[in-house]
Amino acid sequence: MRFRSTFRRYITRPLMAFCATAVLALGTSEASAQSLIRDAELEHSLKELARPILNAAGLSPERVKIIVLNDRSLNAFIIDTRHIFIHSGLITRMEDPSMLQAVIAHEAAHIANGHISRRLANMRSSRTAAGFGLLLSAFVAAAGSPEAASGIALGSAGTAQRVLFAHTRGEESSADQSGARFMINAGVDPEAMVRVLDLLHGQEVLSAGRQDPYARTHPLSADRRRQVRGYAAAYSGGSDITPAAQYWFDRSRAKLSSFTGNTRQTLRRLRRLRGNEVTETVLLQRAIALHRQANTSKAIENINALINARPNDPYYHELKGQILLESRNAAAATQSYRRASQILPDQPLILAGYGRALLAADTQSSLREAKRVLERSYSRDPRQPRMLRDLAVVYSKTGNPGMASLVTAERYALTGNLRNAQIHAQRAADQLARGSQGWNRAQDMLRTAQ
Repeated sequence: MRFRSTFRRYITRPLMAFCATAVLALGTSEASAQSLIRDAELEHSLKELARPILNAAGLSPERVKIIVLNDRSLNAFIIDTRHIFIHSGLITRMEDPSMLQAVIAHEAAHIANGHISRRLANMRSSRTAAGFGLLLSAFVAAAGSPEAASGIALGSAGTAQRVLFAHTRGEESSADQSGARFMINAGVDPEAMVRVLDLLHGQEVLSAGRQDPYARTHPLSADRRRQVRGYAAAYSGGSDITPAAQYWFDRSRAKLSSFTGNTRQTLRRLRRLRGNEVTETVLLQRAIALHRQANTSKAIENINALINARPNDPYYHELKGQILLESRNAAAATQSYRRASQILPDQPLILAGYGRALLAADTQSSLREAKRVLERSYSRDPRQPRMLRDLAVVYSKTGNPGMASLVTAERYALTGNLRNAQIHAQRAADQLARGSQGWNRAQDMLRTAQ
C-alpha cells in the first residue's frame, strides 16, 4: 500500500494507527499557530552539526532529522525516535556551535535512552488521541518551500501535551549524563551544556505564562545544574570547536536571523561594519535582508558576490533562484535553480524550487520539465505540501486530472484535512485506470481516511 508506506517514512507507526482520531482530537483543542521551517541549506547545516553527536550516540545521522520550528521562544523536544525539534529562537540564542550541539546531544540522549519510546507505549495503551493529534499536526503539516514556513497547528489538550513532552527529573539527569558522554566522544567540550543551562537559569521562578517552553518540559532545578557541572568536569577534555562546525553554525544562524528577524535592525547593524568585517555570513545576511525589503538588484549583487567566492555552493544558487522567483523573474530563477540542482541532483527542496520556477515560466517545454523535476522531488520527499500543490497544477495543465486529484488528496492528508483528502482521493480513483499505481495509492488513502 503505497500511501501508508510513504507516511511511515516520516511519522512513527503508532501515529499511523491513530491518524484519523488524532486529527479529529486536534480540532477540539486550543492551538497556537507555529511554522515549520524547511530549507535545504539550514537542514544541511544542522545535519553537519548533529552528525558527530548522533554517531557518538549510536544513532544514524541519515535517520534522525533535525527539524526547526519558527518560534522565538527557547525549546527543543522529541516526538518520536527519528526527529529532534528545535525552536529557531533557541538556535539564534546559542553563542557557538558547541552550545547547539549540547542541545542536540541532550535530545539525542532521550532517544538513545528510550524515554520517548516508553512514553509512546503508555500513550498507546491509554489511547490518548489528543496526544497523537499534537504529534501529527506538529510534524506532517510541513511547508515545502525553501523559504520558511506555512502555518501548522501545534497544540493539544494540556494533559496529553504534558504526558508527551514533560520529562521527569530522572530522565533529565540520565539525558544530561549521556549527552555529556556523547559530546566528549564526538570531540565537543561538554562545558557547553553548562552554558546552555546558565542561559536558561531563572526560568523556573517565573510564572508559567512567562516561562520559555523548555522550562515547562525540562526541569531546570539547581540540583540539575550542579549535576551537569559535575558531568562536564568528569568528562573534561573536549576538543576546540572545529572550523567546519563553526562555519555551518554561522551560516545556519545567519540565515535564520535574517529571514525571521527585524530587517531594518539587521541592515542597520550591517551598515556599521567596516570593510574588513564583511564576511561570507555578512553578505548572506545582507542579501536576504535586502530581498525582504524588495531591493532585488542589491540583493542579487550580494548573492552574486557569494557565488563568485563559492561557485559550486548549491545553496547560494538556490537562494538566488528564490530571490529571482519571488521578484517575478521566473526565467532567470530557472537558471539559478537548474545550477543548484546540477550540483545537488537529489536534494528534494532544491528540486521543488526548480519545479516551481519552471511552472511559473508556463511554457509547454517548461511544464514538461516541471513535471519531471517535481516528480523527482516527490520521490525523495513527499511531505512537502507546497511541492504537492505545484505538482497538482502541473498535472492539471498537462492533461492528467486524475493524478492532479491524487496529489491534492495527499496534500490535504499531510495538513490534517482528512475530509478533503477523502474527496480528492475518490475523484482520483474515479479518473485513474483501475489497478494502476495511482489508483492503488488512491484506494490506500481512502481506506486510511475512513
